[in-house]
Amino acid sequence: MLAYILRRLLFILPTLLGILLINFAIIQAAPGGPVEQTLARLEGLDGGVGGRIAGNAGDVAASGSAYRGAQGLDPAIVAEIEQRFGFDKPAHERFLIMLGNYARLDFGQSFFRNIDVTSLIAEKLPVSISLGLWSTLILYLVSIPLGVAKAVRHGTPFDLWSSTLIIVGHAVPPFLFAMLLIILFSGGSYLSWFPLRGLTSEGFAELSPVRQVLDYLWHMALPITALVAGGFATLTLLTKNSFLDEIGKQYVVTARAKGLAERGVLYGHVFRNAMLVIIAGMPAALLGIFLTGSLLIEVIFSLDGIGLLSFESALNRDYPVVFGTLFIFTLFGLLLKLVSDVLCALIDPRIDFSSRGH
Repeated sequence: MLAYILRRLLFILPTLLGILLINFAIIQAAPGGPVEQTLARLEGLDGGVGGRIAGNAGDVAASGSAYRGAQGLDPAIVAEIEQRFGFDKPAHERFLIMLGNYARLDFGQSFFRNIDVTSLIAEKLPVSISLGLWSTLILYLVSIPLGVAKAVRHGTPFDLWSSTLIIVGHAVPPFLFAMLLIILFSGGSYLSWFPLRGLTSEGFAELSPVRQVLDYLWHMALPITALVAGGFATLTLLTKNSFLDEIGKQYVVTARAKGLAERGVLYGHVFRNAMLVIIAGMPAALLGIFLTGSLLIEVIFSLDGIGLLSFESALNRDYPVVFGTLFIFTLFGLLLKLVSDVLCALIDPRIDFSSRGH
């Protein structure tokens, strides 16, 4: 087991390198980079307003720059802007410099926010941790027992009606359910039980510890409800199908024939084997909630988290933030996958990683 863990940890390095290299190459071909945006601003153009870049082909030739936004600008100004963003060096040299900085856990400074990337991510992380941790916890605490109950009562009215409810919930998009919650419970048209925005209230620091916890949960109630409402279907049905598959196997028939109680068969034998599929999918589920799953929820409830930060940084071509978040969450995902493999081995001793060659 230890040898396998060490091999997996070593394998993380080339995986990270490959992911960064592919994304870096794609970024080079993407138009509208930070240099071009800055040049457009200097020309008095606001992309959001829809202004046009002035100048002509002769201006481009005179400036000696390939940037369309550099038309009519002093070449020295263009060169200074390129140097500020690090684009005065060739692409391969910029990539090697980035790797050297990342090896020291230096993710650079945001192009447009005037703050280093590490501090920026740390500032947004509490929101993403709150949404991701609580959503995943609630999903697993509800879906796994519900899936087991559905498997044991397969074909009964309980199985039918619970399947109908969770499939209907799955069909409603989280952002639509969030809007419904706001209308009903956050001063939209009916009740004003919950706050509409933010992670905490004003004056949070002056509250007692108990009041702080209650205030935090008060703010998290609607976003987390909206985030998890449609997420029960996949995990619940996966748990049910895993249990049904295990219940029909020979070892369960043998255990029952030996007179073992049904509860002992279910939780002593079936549960352990059925959970392997669930645990294997945990890293992807958790990472999905952290990054993509919470983006619209963050926007609707004015929660400034990692999902919104990554989206805005991609739109603004804020490359240090884009690559910093990519590096951190790719590393996080790879480590989570390793943890899930170890958990699978602990749950099922038949899994022997020492015999694997990779």
